[in-house]
Amino acid sequence: MRIIRATEHRRMPWKNGGGETTEIAISPEGSTTGDFDWRLSMARVESGGPFSVFPGIDRTLAVLDGDGLLLTIEGMEPAELTARSEPLPFPGDAPTNAELIGGGVTDLNIMTRRGKLTHSMRRLRASGSTKLPLEDSEALLFCHSGHARIVTDGQTAELGPLDTLHLTETSSHLRIEADDAGLFVISLKRTP
Repeated sequence: MRIIRATEHRRMPWKNGGGETTEIAISPEGSTTGDFDWRLSMARVESGGPFSVFPGIDRTLAVLDGDGLLLTIEGMEPAELTARSEPLPFPGDAPTNAELIGGGVTDLNIMTRRGKLTHSMRRLRASGSTKLPLEDSEALLFCHSGHARIVTDGQTAELGPLDTLHLTETSSHLRIEADDAGLFVISLKRTP
């Protein structure tokens, strides 16, 4: 397991130049937006407009804070995404446009290279002791709010706001201990 602290995040311009991304983690390490296998990032969206196009990439987006986004994605029904809704998966190469529902938002984004990996992302509100079944061999646990202790196979990780735990081998014995923490669970699966 590896803990990625909020202080380790890298800031960089959006691919289309329309804003700034905070890169949390990328694999393989040292890869770029053109050749990664997977990438986890946050972005602050202050105005509506087109998303960057990522050929051959599947992505899932979740709103962390703010009023939300109205997304128009080619080939899909328009979708309203708020800080209460489930994360939305869509093709990264589909032309996509976002409108702000109100003020600016911060979003969380996982991207995987089609044909190499598949992924899923879900919100989790943890309170007390929660067992977390993970089926895939690799996972990311992003702590959005609060503090959480992750216990697995005799190892313990303490996560604060915007910290991420990268598990390269998941265990059926994973447990989350928290008073009231907002987490995102991201499973990564290699395609055969």
